[in-house]
Amino acid sequence: MKSRSELKAELMRESEVLVDELLDWNNETPRPNLTQIEEVVLKLRKRLGEKMALVVIESQEATRGVPGPRCPGCQREMHYKGRKGNQVESQVGRVSLERGYYYCEACKVGLFPPG
Repeated sequence: MKSRSELKAELMRESEVLVDELLDWNNETPRPNLTQIEEVVLKLRKRLGEKMALVVIESQEATRGVPGPRCPGCQREMHYKGRKGNQVESQVGRVSLERGYYYCEACKVGLFPPG
């Protein structure tokens, strides 16, 4: 599991890359209008938000939880089936992550925490 300072350094590196992209765009774009400025800022903000969400999500689970989560249907403990990749559409954009996957044999329902 990464330390707070490692997570911060990772996010700062990403922030610096995006700030450089913005400043490069500014140097290369003569007399941009407000719409152009907003478009580039929103695009960069989206990328930073996705990275921030991914860093926090990945830092939440170092190992699988014991016991497993409860099935939302029958409330039985769900069984750990290993780590699986998934793409999640979040409020900050699409995030690709790998998490523990749990399955309820009784209800035939899978769960990919944190939700």
